[in-house]
Amino acid sequence: MALTKIHHTCDFCVVGGGLAGLCAAIAAARGGSKVVIMQDRPMFGGNASSEIRMWVCGSDGSNNRETGLIEEIQLESLYKNPDKVYAIWDGILYGKARDEKNITMLLNCSCCDAEMDGSRIVSITGWQTTTQQWHTVEAKYFADCSGDSILAPLTGAEYRVGREAASEFGEKTSQTEEDRQTMGMSCLIQCRKTDRKSVFIAPDWAKKMTPEVIALRKPHMVSSSENFWYLELGGNRDSIADTEEVRDELVSLAYGMFDYIKNSGDVPDADYWHLDFLGFLPGKRESRRMVGDYIMHQGDVLSGGHFDDIIAFGGWPLDDHHPDGFYHAGNPNVWGKTPAPYGIPYRCVYSKNIENLFFAGRNISLSHAAMSSARVMATCATLGEAVGTAADLAREYGLTPRGVYEQKISELQQRLMENGCFLPYNKRNAADFIRNAQLTSGCENLRNGIDRTNHTYGDGDMGVTIPLGKTVVYTFASPADVTQVHLVFDSDLDRATLPGDWCEKRHSMRANIVPESPTMTMPKTLAKAYTVTGITESGEEITLFTDDCNIRHCVNIPVNRTLTSLTLRIDSLWDAEAKEVHLFSFDAR
Repeated sequence: MALTKIHHTCDFCVVGGGLAGLCAAIAAARGGSKVVIMQDRPMFGGNASSEIRMWVCGSDGSNNRETGLIEEIQLESLYKNPDKVYAIWDGILYGKARDEKNITMLLNCSCCDAEMDGSRIVSITGWQTTTQQWHTVEAKYFADCSGDSILAPLTGAEYRVGREAASEFGEKTSQTEEDRQTMGMSCLIQCRKTDRKSVFIAPDWAKKMTPEVIALRKPHMVSSSENFWYLELGGNRDSIADTEEVRDELVSLAYGMFDYIKNSGDVPDADYWHLDFLGFLPGKRESRRMVGDYIMHQGDVLSGGHFDDIIAFGGWPLDDHHPDGFYHAGNPNVWGKTPAPYGIPYRCVYSKNIENLFFAGRNISLSHAAMSSARVMATCATLGEAVGTAADLAREYGLTPRGVYEQKISELQQRLMENGCFLPYNKRNAADFIRNAQLTSGCENLRNGIDRTNHTYGDGDMGVTIPLGKTVVYTFASPADVTQVHLVFDSDLDRATLPGDWCEKRHSMRANIVPESPTMTMPKTLAKAYTVTGITESGEEITLFTDDCNIRHCVNIPVNRTLTSLTLRIDSLWDAEAKEVHLFSFDAR
């Protein structure tokens, strides 16, 4: 009997369900596109999921946290998952896709074929292991968010692998000749300390940690930043074709590391440490990188990425891991400071030679050196949101991805900022009826089109501080057709009001777990209860929206009414003792 073949049609097909792919699918679906997301795992999150457990890292520095969908996800995790439980985190990511009516999820489905019409992708086909069914997805636009760029060999899209010679882009590296070596992959472990003793008997095939091997990789069990990222191999091999072989070595290495922790006698309180998790799915840092209309390089990163077509930003250090990984005799990685935040251009997220192909994540059009910074997952999430928004814009106007750059790049930037994304040095455009309205004294910053305080806008505070319960009122010069109200609250982007040390505050999840691990809270600066009202042409006051449990940084409230005024009142924060609120934006279009 022949196996079942199922055919789907949609506007936008996303391959890969890591944070980049998930955000791409959500952004496009919320814009109105019909979306199919094909993910070869049973869950979303990729390297951030419970299968791998890499941390969601992003831009360093003050007030540089990524916003938009990734901030929405991380705030939801603080609210629903204060003890940082991976089973809950996985459910939050799954729920973000499941809750979107325009998204069809194809989980456990691995993309393995593509049909082409010249330089355009017609459809892709995946094999779903759980149902033993073939799924073919026909779409107008596709996005490769698979990390390994599976659509490159399937479609003929141009791509690169490995390290460029320093001379190609004038980069400050020691690489005199190009090669195909990459950063490696890791199988992580997670440990838990309790008041109960335990023993550990290592498998015979576990790696034995000699003093020479462990010398530069000794674990720091009491440090909240110990997540064993340095259990890394494979960069000196083919980071795709050799993955199974490398995985076997990584699993041996991971068991060997825990054997060292428990049985070497070098780790304090070893009897009380338990192995809570060991990953059998390697987390990858680098493989194929697609080629777009522009290849961003190290010099662009170091000069701040002042591109006219900026659609996302980075700010993680230039963090290049040695291809030999764990067995490299020197430091496992080399760090270089970046001028966070630096811009990433739109021309890096669509294919140079496949006319309807986007990509987002660690596989965008970057040199190896630039990718060593832009590969981290919070940056990848913002790239995904930009690609999903661009795909929806392309659908609306009947454009190719390149056509969006040529004709609608400003509109793409405005839509991203309207949805809470931070684009350094850029501002949202205020509607005429907002600019010309009378506004409560002292609240001018609420309509300046800047949704955060950041050094790219100068040294001043870009928000306002007002007493709780005080109303902020726009009175329009004449009745205005209001489509939506835009609010941006202060979600404490530096997470200074959260409990724990710097690492606990920064990351949505934790690595080693100790009895003292804190229970997280919502940022104390975030508005909890607020109401938006309006006055109609007839003089009637109407409630447009009210929320007594807000967990969003950016809120866009549909209105579609003709009004003569708008009023915002914030009644409480997540800090029950607060008397005043700090707010970035309250405007409308």
